[in-house]
Amino acid sequence: MTMMQVSGVISDGLVVFPTTGGHKSPESKSFPAFSDAKSLLSCGILKKCLSLSILRVGTGMEKCRTRGLTVRASGNSDDNITPVAPLQFESPVGQLLVQIMQTHPHLLPAAIDQQLEHLRTDRNAQKEEASSSPLSQDLLYKRIAEVRDKERQKTLEEIIYCLIVHKFMDNDILMIPTISVPADPAIRVDWWPNQEQKLESVHSPEAFEMIQSHLSLVLGERLVGPLDTIVQISKLKLGKLYAASMMYGYFLKRVDQRFQLERTMKILPEGMEKDQIIKDPAPEYQLWDPDSLIRVPPDDSDGGDDSLSDTGEARSYRLRSYVMYLDAETLQRYATIRSKEAISLIEKQTQALFGRPDIRIAEDGSLDTTNDQVVGIAFSGLTMLVLEAVAFGSFLWDAEGYVESKYHFLTN
Repeated sequence: MTMMQVSGVISDGLVVFPTTGGHKSPESKSFPAFSDAKSLLSCGILKKCLSLSILRVGTGMEKCRTRGLTVRASGNSDDNITPVAPLQFESPVGQLLVQIMQTHPHLLPAAIDQQLEHLRTDRNAQKEEASSSPLSQDLLYKRIAEVRDKERQKTLEEIIYCLIVHKFMDNDILMIPTISVPADPAIRVDWWPNQEQKLESVHSPEAFEMIQSHLSLVLGERLVGPLDTIVQISKLKLGKLYAASMMYGYFLKRVDQRFQLERTMKILPEGMEKDQIIKDPAPEYQLWDPDSLIRVPPDDSDGGDDSLSDTGEARSYRLRSYVMYLDAETLQRYATIRSKEAISLIEKQTQALFGRPDIRIAEDGSLDTTNDQVVGIAFSGLTMLVLEAVAFGSFLWDAEGYVESKYHFLTN
């Protein structure tokens, strides 16, 4: 892969299923442009937290301060509060869940279940009011209903986000904090701990093979060298890469879940052959918009043991081969983010890390990005960003599915 191709990947947010895996060190210094909660609930701990929350909500929504997701390390000193996620919480329920995560993180799953039950009760009550009230067609009544719907959506988003952050915490992974831009772009911003092994361990071996290919693509085919080599890249391109990697992780978790199930049940497709030639579906099959295109090129492996092998009664395939075997309609469905809440969280997480992009429309209709900032980041930090984004997308799929099992909000 040439450096010109790498530049296109970063600038356009391209997500590809390449035919080679692994990532190497940079070739040069340049870079193109969530214990048993029920027993604890019976002790009244969570009820006490809830009563405190009710008092706060009673003071009025306008007095509720936005609270960042933080965890108190020890004691009661404010100096011991450590941020665990960059996104700020706005809803009273989100702030309550932050309190629980600060003081009794093991109670978070039960607290989330309780809040989802409250949301379901509130939604059902609103539907009953709408069907029985003669004022249901009144404009003011409709406006109030819209406000309640938006409040529930915001609460739902923050519940899903809490589940994602709790997943990171369960795996002892510290999320990357908000990236602040120094005055000198030559100063690196990636002073977070290296957690590559932890981020790798949250995926199946088959899925991580494809993640390695994703890394190889977006970071480029590089010769062996120091991973602390600093490169300079704009925040806008970095944000697009992070968002695209989150969507890739979401898709990969979804298709890997199906792959693992079919492999366990020994019903993997019989028609898959190691020498099967499959037409490159791009650009015919555009799974997202052109700036976030997934392509599935043919698997040109040499047919070794890692490509296709016999494991007793059933064959074991590489996940990439399985993805290639799926039809275009299935790929389109699996690459679609199912809920507007998930789409919103991808956007909010990206902006929480990199800030809102300063993009303006020029007089000729083109996008003006002259105010975009450039940051210095090492290839190791860039790798961490991509791995975290893929893990976030994977956890997003799990969290979205869990919430759906408790509170039906997805539409066909």
